[in-house]
Amino acid sequence: MSDLRARTAVVTGAAGSMGAATVETLLQEGIRVAMVDIDGDRLSQFVQQLGGETCGVRADISDPDAVIDAHRRVVQELGPVDVLVNIAGVLSNHKVESTSPTEWRRVLAVNLDGAFYWSRAVVGHMKAQRWGRIVNTCSLASKSGGLTAGTAYTVSKGALGALTFSLARELAGFGITVNGIAPAYVRTPMVTKQLTPGQRRELIEQIPVGRFCEPAEFAHAVRFLVSEMSGFITGEILDQNGGLHFD
Repeated sequence: MSDLRARTAVVTGAAGSMGAATVETLLQEGIRVAMVDIDGDRLSQFVQQLGGETCGVRADISDPDAVIDAHRRVVQELGPVDVLVNIAGVLSNHKVESTSPTEWRRVLAVNLDGAFYWSRAVVGHMKAQRWGRIVNTCSLASKSGGLTAGTAYTVSKGALGALTFSLARELAGFGITVNGIAPAYVRTPMVTKQLTPGQRRELIEQIPVGRFCEPAEFAHAVRFLVSEMSGFITGEILDQNGGLHFD
């Protein structure tokens, strides 16, 4: 991997399993990491455990003003943002008739709007320096129609893929790459707690590699996409599903 030292990254959803693995991986590369999460207690505990140059910022990414404030704090503490990894998200397993308008708006606000607000906040600096990396956490749900995921979640991830393509097209000429990772069934609480044991067994039987994805494997994919040597890859949605889906 190329040298990413002196870069500053923002990771949203940093207190979750995938976020924590990503933070630790980026720190190994010498990157300064700002950890953003709505769970302030978990975030504080995580910050205390880590070495390296870090800061923790509690923020509701579905609130545009909160993102502006959080971005300002990151810049003050760690410097302008070179790398953005949008991981924060909420799951909904409700299908269309069971999805309330409130749930619909909340899922879209977190999973889609948050990534938009953060991208909007950081691209100015990236364009000025003609270098940047944005990685969005998409999902197999957007390609499959949602095997177990609900309508709002599936649509939010599909729209996030479209945002990835739109930003990749717009920003490529500035040396900024925008890519997505579409994992399926990472071993996180979304899988271990929100799916029944029967659902988990059934899913593992369908996944050709015979297991769930590990958070560290997701983080490894992030590291690849933010590296200097991935500068010719943009507008790509990297499937990470153990052979469950090919396209």
